[in-house]
Amino acid sequence: QVQLVESGGGLVQAGGSLRLSCAASRTSFRINDMGWYRQVPGKQRELVATISRTGSTVYADPVEGRFTISRDNAKNSVFLQMNVLKPEDTAVYYCNANTFNRAYWGQGTQVTVSE
Repeated sequence: QVQLVESGGGLVQAGGSLRLSCAASRTSFRINDMGWYRQVPGKQRELVATISRTGSTVYADPVEGRFTISRDNAKNSVFLQMNVLKPEDTAVYYCNANTFNRAYWGQGTQVTVSE
């Protein structure tokens, strides 16, 4: 049973930066793709960015060019560097990790971007 622990959320002004971190523990199986998703009240959870074990990345259009996802395979960790933050980036951000047979989710970390 993989456990994901996120950190790094908070309140920031528009134009500012935040860095999210997520570490996986109790990893009996190899972790393949990892990623970040976000959700606002009343809406579905949406993709922010994903990264494969070999470093291939995918970004949602709204964050392309502003956010950077990275990972450390030795530490089973994934990171999200968020720059030039906008109020519309306000959401709960969830870490995701996938083994060969299951997807795991973190508890979520709040990111709030003020005007």
